[in-house]
Amino acid sequence: MTERMTLLASSRPLNTVYDTALLDLDGVVYIGSSAVPAAPEAIDKARAAGMRVAFVTNNSSRTPAAIAERLTAMGVAAAARDVVTSAEAAARLVADRFPAGSPVLVVGDTGLRIALRDMGMRPVSVAAEQPVAVVQGYSPRLGYDLIVEGALAVSRGALFITSNNDATAPMDRGILPGNGSFSRVIANATGQEPIVAGKPELPLHAEGILRTGARAPLVVGDRLDTDIEGATAHNTASMLVLSGVTRPAELVAAPPHSRPAYLGWDLAGMNQAHPETRIDSVGAHCGGWTAALCDGRVELSGEGDRLDGLRAVCGAAWAAPHTAKAPPAAETALAQLGW
Repeated sequence: MTERMTLLASSRPLNTVYDTALLDLDGVVYIGSSAVPAAPEAIDKARAAGMRVAFVTNNSSRTPAAIAERLTAMGVAAAARDVVTSAEAAARLVADRFPAGSPVLVVGDTGLRIALRDMGMRPVSVAAEQPVAVVQGYSPRLGYDLIVEGALAVSRGALFITSNNDATAPMDRGILPGNGSFSRVIANATGQEPIVAGKPELPLHAEGILRTGARAPLVVGDRLDTDIEGATAHNTASMLVLSGVTRPAELVAAPPHSRPAYLGWDLAGMNQAHPETRIDSVGAHCGGWTAALCDGRVELSGEGDRLDGLRAVCGAAWAAPHTAKAPPAAETALAQLGW
C-alpha cells in the first residue's frame, strides 16, 4: 500500500480513465428512500461515456432484484445483475467451506436467506438445527430471539460470519445503528469475532470485480473505514463523496490507509476532471487556495472553489508525519470553507 500524501489529479474525466465504477449505495446513490439528487444523471452520463456501473453494497437485507427495483423507481436504471451485495459475498464464504445443503442460521433478512439458497446452503432459524455457520446481516426487523439463537449456535462451535461491520447507516431520520453494532452482541456474548464479508474486507471487493470483469475499477463511497480503506488495501483507486456520512474534518484527519485518491461533492465527480494538489516548501496548493502547516495547525488562504480549498487542506495535513500523536488542527481552515 502506497502512503497517499495528496489527492490524485486527472486532466480527463474519471469516466474515461477507469472502466468500471463500483458504487456504494447508502449515502452515495440514495439516502433512505430518496436518491441523492445528482446520482441518476451522473450514472447515466458515466454509462454514456462507456463506463460500466455496478452497485456494491454492504447492506445485506434486500435481494439484488429488490435493490434494482428500488433504484429504478428512483430514476437509476438497474438490473439485478448490476447489484453485488455483502449477502452474496457472505454466502460464498460459507459455500467455499461446507457441503451443499448444510444448515446455516441466518440472523438477518431475506437478502441473506436467498443468497445462501442460491449458493446451495439451507437457511435455518434455530440453533437446534445444528448449523455449521451463523451469518448475520442488517435487518430493520431483527429481534432478540433470533440474536439469542445465533449466540447459542456460535457458542456451540458454528462459524460466525457477518455480512458487514458498518457501525452506522445513513437513513431518512439520521445516522442509525448498522449491522456492525448489532453483531457485537453475539461477539461479546460468545467471545468469537466474526469473519467479515463486506467492505473493507476482500470478499465483497473481489465479488464486485469478478462479476463486472473490471480491469481498472474506481470504488466510489462515502465512508473512509469501509469504501476507501477497502479500496486502498486492495490497490484500487477510490473517490470519496461528501453526500453521505463522512465529514470534512474526518477526511483531513484520515490515516494513510483511509485516504481516497479523488474527492467529489457527489457522483457527478466521476464525470469530471480533478485538479492537481501541489506540495512545495510553502504548503499545499489547489485552485486558488494555499494551505500551510504552522505550529500544528493548518492555515488557509486564498479563494475559489470550496472543494479545491478542502483538497489543499488535506494536502497540508497529510504531508505532516502520520506518526504524530494527533493530526494537525484544521478547524479554523474548515470554518473558512463553511464547515
